[in-house]
Amino acid sequence: MNKITLNKIVLLLASVVAAVTFASEASALPAFARQTGMACAACHFQHFPLLTAFGRSFKSGAYTMMGTQGKVEGEHLSIPDTLNMAVLTTFGYEKTNQAPGVPSIGTLNPGNGQFYVPANGGELSLFYGGRVSDNAGFLAELGVTGPAATGSAKLPVLFEVADGTRAGIVPFTADAQGASYGFEVLNTGANAVHQMSPVGGMNNAHTNAISAQQYIGTGGGATGMAFVINNPGYFVNLTKFNQTIPGNAVAGTVSNFGSTYARVAAIFNLAGWDTGVGVQNWGGSSYSSAAKAQVVTKATAIDGQMQGTLGNMPTGIYVTYARAPYDAAVANVYNLGGTLTRSSFNIAAELGVLPDVATIGAAIRRGNSGVDDGTGSNATDNAIMLTVTYKVAQNMMASFTYTANSGSYWNQTNTDANGSKTTTINVFTLF
Repeated sequence: MNKITLNKIVLLLASVVAAVTFASEASALPAFARQTGMACAACHFQHFPLLTAFGRSFKSGAYTMMGTQGKVEGEHLSIPDTLNMAVLTTFGYEKTNQAPGVPSIGTLNPGNGQFYVPANGGELSLFYGGRVSDNAGFLAELGVTGPAATGSAKLPVLFEVADGTRAGIVPFTADAQGASYGFEVLNTGANAVHQMSPVGGMNNAHTNAISAQQYIGTGGGATGMAFVINNPGYFVNLTKFNQTIPGNAVAGTVSNFGSTYARVAAIFNLAGWDTGVGVQNWGGSSYSSAAKAQVVTKATAIDGQMQGTLGNMPTGIYVTYARAPYDAAVANVYNLGGTLTRSSFNIAAELGVLPDVATIGAAIRRGNSGVDDGTGSNATDNAIMLTVTYKVAQNMMASFTYTANSGSYWNQTNTDANGSKTTTINVFTLF
C-alpha cells in the first residue's frame, strides 16, 4: 500500500469518527500554553497527555517557566499578571456487552449503549495553575461529573541544587490518581495522567489494557507529600501518603501518612529514541474510614518507554509489569477481593500515521486477576485494545477506542456484570 493511499484511508476513518461524535479531543493544558506562549505540541508527544522531553522539563521545573506573558514582580515576588485557567470537556458514546439493563427514568445501562455529555457522564473540569515563584508552581483541577464534584491539586516547590538538578517537596491531593500523582513524567501509565489512551473506558477497560500499574489499581484517591529530586537524566520520588479506600466517607481523608511510595527512573537517548525505564514500589498501610481499619498498600511495578520515529511517523512504545500480592491478614487495597497475586504484563504502541494529526494504537495485556477460578488457579484476565485518534485542532481531538477482554476471569457472570468488550467514541476539548 503506497503512502498516498494509506493517508487517504486514515483521513477517511478519522473524518468518520469525528462526524459520528460531532467532536474532538484536547491537547495540552491551555493554562500552561498561555503562561509559556507555546503551542500544545511543544510539551505533548503526538497528543495530550503524553509528554515530550520539553514537557518533562517544564513539569520538572515546577511549572515556573514563563514566556511572553507579563509578570507582577517585586521583592521576593514573581507571578504571571494573569491567573491562567483552562476548561476540559468530553462527550461521546459508549457501549459494552454486559447484560442490558431495563431503562428506567433517566437511567441506561452501558449494555444498552449510552451517550454522555459534559457534566452528565462526560467530564467537565476547570484547571488553574502555573508559576507561584521562581521555585514553586501550582496545578489544581476542579471536576464535575453529574452532581458529584471532585478535585486534585499539588504545589511543587523545587529548588535548583546543581546545574539542571532540582530537589524539593510536592504536597498534593488527588481524587483518582494515587500516590504517583505527586511527581511523574513517563508516559507508561505509572500515573494515569500520562498514558496513550485518551479515554479510560467503562470500568477503566481501555486504561487497564495499556498500563499494568493501572490494572492492579494503584490509582484512586490519595493525599500525601512527595520528596523529589530530578534532572533530565533521572528522577526520584519518595512519597508518604494515605490512600483513599473505596467507600471512604470523605475523599482524601488522611491519617498519619502510613503508606510509602518509592519511584526511581532513568531517562536517556538510545539510538535516537527518547527512552525511559523505572521501578515503583508501594508499601505500608492506610486507614479506611469505611472499614474503620488499616489496609495495606502493597505493590511493585517495572516500566519502560521509547519515543521516536519510524520513517517520518512519530512512534511510542510502552511496556509495563506490575503485581499486587494477596495478604491473608490485612486487605491489600490493590488486590481487594483477591485471594491470589494480582499481576499484569502490558505492551502498548502508538503510530502517528499523519504526524501531529492522526494516530493508530494498540495494546495487549496478559493478566492474572488474583481471583481463584474455582480450581485453585489464578483466573486469567487478558485484553486487546485498538485506538484511533484525530486532531481537529491541537486542543480538540476525536477518538475511537475498542477493548476486548478474554480469559477464565470473564465467565458469564463477570461478563454480564461488567462487560468484556467496551467501545468508546469520545471528543475532548480543552480551551
